[in-house]
Amino acid sequence: MASEQGMSGMDVKAVNAELTERLPLWIDKIYQFDTRTLGIRLNGEEKARYQLIIEAGRRAHLVTEMPDPPKNPPQYAMLLRKYISGGKVLAIHQHGIERIVIFDIGKSNRIYHLILELFDEGNVILTDEKYTIIKPLWHHRFKDREVVPNVLYALSPTDPTGSFQEFSDLLKNDNRDLARTLAIGAMLGGRYAEYICRRTGVDKSLPASSADPAIIYPAIRELLENVVQAPSPVITGQHCEPLDLREGTERRSFDRMSEALEAFYPLTRTEAATKAAKPRLSKEERILKHQKSAVKKFDEKVEKTEAQVEAIYGNYLFVSNLIATLDSASKKYSWQEIENRIQNSGSADAKKIIAFHPEEASVEVDLGKTVKIFVHEGLEQNAGRYYDLIKKFRHKGEGALAAMKRPGVVKKEFRRDIIPMKKLWYHRFRWFTTSDGVVVLGGRDASQNEELVKKYMGGGDLFVHADVHGASVVIVKGKTERMDEVAQFAASFSGAWRSGHFSADVYHVLPSQVTKTPESGEFVSRGSFIVRGERTYHRNVPLAVTIGLMLEPHAAVIGGPPSAIKGKTKVYVEIRPGQFEPNDVAKKILRILKEGTSDEEAKALKNILNTERVAAFVPPGGSDILGNYEG
Repeated sequence: MASEQGMSGMDVKAVNAELTERLPLWIDKIYQFDTRTLGIRLNGEEKARYQLIIEAGRRAHLVTEMPDPPKNPPQYAMLLRKYISGGKVLAIHQHGIERIVIFDIGKSNRIYHLILELFDEGNVILTDEKYTIIKPLWHHRFKDREVVPNVLYALSPTDPTGSFQEFSDLLKNDNRDLARTLAIGAMLGGRYAEYICRRTGVDKSLPASSADPAIIYPAIRELLENVVQAPSPVITGQHCEPLDLREGTERRSFDRMSEALEAFYPLTRTEAATKAAKPRLSKEERILKHQKSAVKKFDEKVEKTEAQVEAIYGNYLFVSNLIATLDSASKKYSWQEIENRIQNSGSADAKKIIAFHPEEASVEVDLGKTVKIFVHEGLEQNAGRYYDLIKKFRHKGEGALAAMKRPGVVKKEFRRDIIPMKKLWYHRFRWFTTSDGVVVLGGRDASQNEELVKKYMGGGDLFVHADVHGASVVIVKGKTERMDEVAQFAASFSGAWRSGHFSADVYHVLPSQVTKTPESGEFVSRGSFIVRGERTYHRNVPLAVTIGLMLEPHAAVIGGPPSAIKGKTKVYVEIRPGQFEPNDVAKKILRILKEGTSDEEAKALKNILNTERVAAFVPPGGSDILGNYEG
């Protein structure tokens, strides 16, 4: 499904089918609007005229109107005109479900290929009949391929959904769960991967190697055929999709995918710049424009880095094994030997390593997102590097916002669009972020307590627990100066709240002190652990939870210790142990949060402000509301 960042492989398949229906086509004029955006005017039979917009790395579809072209055509547009203007489009095809569209163009007894790359930074590449590159829009040199003139353009050798055998091989050799294998390995994306699991009745958490391809592959082929032969394009919220698979959501329907995409991307990045009557901006307006751009840039960097952290934890076992293997190997072999051994191994795991950096003892790994892993550091330390970047980008974004609000600099009111917080891997646990930016996790039940310790607790973490029976296991993912907040979180989500106490003792220990191995004659129940050695105590920790509505940098209901939540929220509610049932308290808090928003905000927060989101932060047991406040 298409997002603001760009089209998916499924969207490309739907557009490719539309273009193929219109063949034969002839290339008329080619325009270049900026460094990444091109337009092609196409002529069809019976004097039909079409306009194709191409934004490298983002989108390619038909539009009813293109931006005004520049007076002096850029060099790349002139080169394309020289080679393919007047040429006949013989075929248009997509490589598997990859975001790659290839135009086969015949002109003067020669055949050219115009390749549109819509992934990552993207590219537009002209090649000859044998796929030798004549000229790309941008020159790129990667570890495994080069996109420069006179080099053969390389396509992936396999298409995981191209045949039953290739799909069977994918499942057999993939060590992820089925949903991730379908989303990443088969390139279906998360929504369609979950749809296939629901359609076939197969548990999405099942290991891919245990799934039956004979059940799953026909469902995938049916899905792909529907995209090509019976699309039902819709726009739902912040996405544009070729098939209407969602239930219970508002949507706009369209006859063709290009129509939906044109409505979804109503303004090209350069349209404003190409208008002849563009008004001259004042100094204050230019500053405002620059600051808005900076805020958006830092938001995008935060989102990208969060996705990399999610990829690390989503592939926890693989990354842990990779670090252990390469750390050990580097003590025996040179990096050149390690690289040669891995490249010659041919294993599926080895193929995930896409680049080596011997000078810093790191490798780049394809985990659905490209992630750099330092092999002499643990998984948590690697994730910590990305958390540090997130804090850095957020700090800079906040600085840009603060600058915009200073009097005398910006005269126009700035209102940031409400962007929902992306669901991260740890949101299914209890969680909050300390005032100094460290993620803290807690188990909701015995099963999650087990999972946190066995799967997610690393050597650089802290194990925290209230000194009462029946409490969440709390894991601190990194070093924080705010152990007071961590202790209050552990105390509040413990049996002390249910018992009506107003304070509790809490202790923390190192991961090496926590074990499931009992002494002879002892028994350790599920969700419980044995702690050995000296404990660091936090005495008489007050129980309190604040739940509030955060709008920046992303909109979400958040909850946790009051000092960690109040400064981040527009409106918040503080609760203490009391007499009202959790569900009743959640409903009251929801009403208070809604009353603290404007009508415009309430409309945008429709899918964020609900009882379920609030109830996730209400401790088990009775509660009283102390008051509500504007942040």
